[in-house]
Amino acid sequence: MQIVGVSFDSPAVNQGWAEDEGFGFELWTDGPERTLALTYGAARSASAAVPIRRTVLLGADGELLLEYTVTNLGTHPAQVLEDCEALFGP
Repeated sequence: MQIVGVSFDSPAVNQGWAEDEGFGFELWTDGPERTLALTYGAARSASAAVPIRRTVLLGADGELLLEYTVTNLGTHPAQVLEDCEALFGP
């Protein structure tokens, strides 16, 4: 399993944030075209200034298995973990 975060911020800003926060996963930059955000529903247009918080679970073949719009940052990680264990095992 691989966990990746995606942001609209530049690689340098992402790296600084990841280091400051101790973020232990890859953090990608979705360039000005907002390709990933548009593909997975985290932006309504390529001109979006900020993303909609979304989580997607993809299978090894890239198939979309589950998707979430994040509404509660406190409970969301536990829900995703529970779903990952149900899909992929503990």
